[in-house]
Amino acid sequence: MGKYTTLSEAINDLTLKGYTFNFNIQEDCVVCAENKSQLQPDEFEIDEVYRFQEMSDVDNENILYAISSSLHNMKGLLVSAYGIYADSASTKLIAKLDMR
Repeated sequence: MGKYTTLSEAINDLTLKGYTFNFNIQEDCVVCAENKSQLQPDEFEIDEVYRFQEMSDVDNENILYAISSSLHNMKGLLVSAYGIYADSASTKLIAKLDMR
């Protein structure tokens, strides 16, 4: 697992490694708009996690998840403002994302 200094550097490198889908958080799953897939917490793995904070704005934090699903034959990325999902995601999804 490499170290990245910026979010864009991490996204570019992980995309080259096959993480080509874009995921978003919904209440109880992660969704992929490109193919309309919904992955429940037990249907995907979190392969890598990176946190980024802008030096000029300490309140601006992002977290990047590299996610894979052998069940759906998918690899993709989820970018979220750090901690923001806690208000809208289910307990099961939050537990899955906080495992790493």
